[in-house]
Amino acid sequence: MAKRKSVAANIVLNAYDDLFETDESREDKKRERIYEIPLEQIRDMPDHPYKVKDDDNMAELTESVKEHGLLQPVLVRPLEEKDTYEMVSGHRRKRAYELAGLETIPCRVRELTKDEAIIMMVDSNLQRDEILPSEKAFAYKMKLEALKRQGQRTDLTSNPLGGKLGETASFIGEQIGDSGTQVRRYIRLTNLIPDLLNLVDEGRIKLRPAVELSYLPEETQTVLFDEIQAQDATPSHAQAIRLRKLYETGSLSENDIAEIMAEEKGNQKEKPMFRDKRITEAIPKNIPPEKHCDYVLKALDHYNRYRQRNRDAR
Repeated sequence: MAKRKSVAANIVLNAYDDLFETDESREDKKRERIYEIPLEQIRDMPDHPYKVKDDDNMAELTESVKEHGLLQPVLVRPLEEKDTYEMVSGHRRKRAYELAGLETIPCRVRELTKDEAIIMMVDSNLQRDEILPSEKAFAYKMKLEALKRQGQRTDLTSNPLGGKLGETASFIGEQIGDSGTQVRRYIRLTNLIPDLLNLVDEGRIKLRPAVELSYLPEETQTVLFDEIQAQDATPSHAQAIRLRKLYETGSLSENDIAEIMAEEKGNQKEKPMFRDKRITEAIPKNIPPEKHCDYVLKALDHYNRYRQRNRDAR
């Protein structure tokens, strides 16, 4: 005869304090508080899609932090490990504190699940003035996956989402005015190899052709990137469509890629900004032609400041 399972084994015992906890005390636990937390106790969110660069803007933020501190505390969530937190919003501010040599940072601490934190991280950063296509692509993808794990509902807004991907994508894009179709286009960019995605961020490949190229396998994308480098030209939308169709019919070869990329494209006939070759040859090769004028103006401005400093030093 099979042994009877003890009833007591299935009983879940609550902590003594939990038995007498009121609704008010439960809500109080969820309330956001501000603490000074050591930087070493704060982990960056895994796969955070927004780039944190040590550029001129970061240098300005670091100086501001040294002089005035933070106007807006960062947002973190507590992790299961004691005295450990995960950054939700404020990765740039945290980096500025690190560069400033500070040990603690003002934090808003909020109890959030992993998916709630992802949604808040994406939403808070989408409001920035400048977002790279790659940042938007991975941010949209992370939010879409978080919403799907939540059963295609957002617990933060309590707005139900439809069961179809298109409806969910439309919901995601509403915040900054992107249509569901545009959201899905950006998410497709996550299938590009890093080299091609960098060209999208630089503006050398536009969104629509980039989407077509995202359907090519990685090894084909690598061949294509090599041709882009060799020919110093990127595919137009029409060419990207042809490349995808040839691949889908199983007839795309390396020779096809080379021939298509060798075609002259009207939209890429760049007229030289300067007639004097001595100027164009002095400009770094990684500067696109449409930015040559800006580069020269910045160089002249830097040179003029140098001359002014020398005059003032006399």
